[in-house]
Amino acid sequence: MLMKVVEGVNGPALGAGELVVDLGALAANYAVLQARQPDARIAGVVKADAYGLGAGRVAKTLYDAGCRDFFVAHLGEALDLAAELPATARIHVLNGLAPGAEAAAAAAAVIPVLNSLDQVARWEQEARRRNTRLPAAIQVDSGMARLGLAAEEVAVLAADPAWQEAIEVVLVMSHLACADEPAAPANLRQFECFRALAARLPAAPQALANSGGAFLPGFGLDLVRPGIALYGVDPVDDRGSPLKPVVSLGAPVIQLRDVPAGTGVGYGLAHVTRAPRRLATIGVGYADGWPRALSDRGAVYAGGIRLPIVGRVSMDSTIVDASALAPGLLRPGDRVELIGPHQSLADVARDAGTIAYEILTGLGARFERRYRSPTH
Repeated sequence: MLMKVVEGVNGPALGAGELVVDLGALAANYAVLQARQPDARIAGVVKADAYGLGAGRVAKTLYDAGCRDFFVAHLGEALDLAAELPATARIHVLNGLAPGAEAAAAAAAVIPVLNSLDQVARWEQEARRRNTRLPAAIQVDSGMARLGLAAEEVAVLAADPAWQEAIEVVLVMSHLACADEPAAPANLRQFECFRALAARLPAAPQALANSGGAFLPGFGLDLVRPGIALYGVDPVDDRGSPLKPVVSLGAPVIQLRDVPAGTGVGYGLAHVTRAPRRLATIGVGYADGWPRALSDRGAVYAGGIRLPIVGRVSMDSTIVDASALAPGLLRPGDRVELIGPHQSLADVARDAGTIAYEILTGLGARFERRYRSPTH
């Protein structure tokens, strides 16, 4: 949900932070990944509203860049996305279908990723009820113990191929657990396990690589499913990455004040100034997805200068030390940089002790989203 637009009043006047999505950078990242895996189709993982960036706008940009395969987590996401994309787009539901959802999925030509024998049986039943063959992806568990058919369940399907009369397998897939660690032995173990399990299923395109797997030579197979890499974060090493940042984030200064040494700052007075300081209160907090873990350790930027967070991040505000800026350079209403050229998503995640995925998907609905078109 985007922030309500009030006629004659812009984002800064409404007190909103601004999240800018560079669709040109998104398209460029798609091209980088396609160049890395030239023999594979590159899909777009747009679950969780395209990691919070707007699934409709993101998916349309990827479609225009050549993408035809899209992955979401839930059927509701797939139905919403189907209304945004041409019929030639293939929309896959990673979590499969809950009991009773089969008819809606079939009517919308959505492709479920079947993760259990029960899901296979229900999709087969729906196909036979419709007297047609329905497409599906089959996921196998190659060693992550999260989703997918175990080896013994694959054996059950292989022993009784009658289900293939009703289900057209359009993809066999699994998911890498350690793709962000290229040297991890688990990657090769999963690759070998996946290939062995896939060989017992009907011949179909195969997919194992996620964002990290896209950078592993030989792991691309027939289809690669990048998520975070499309949005500009290299899952292996963000330094020197060929990927372009897609997201920038700014928030307004609400108030500035000069305080003497010994002043307690914020909830719990957790920070106490050691010298006279100039403090700026920024209109962003943990209700916006700006992590409380950044308290007394993260920063924002203004004019290229790092302004450290002091005290605890509050629900709607964060206090920073603006003493490094000359008086008058920062005023109420000015925007500071939370994510941008001086501080990447990966930098914020590192300071918060988490991963870029969590930061990106947590950015709240109060931010005004703006889109830069690929031709901007």
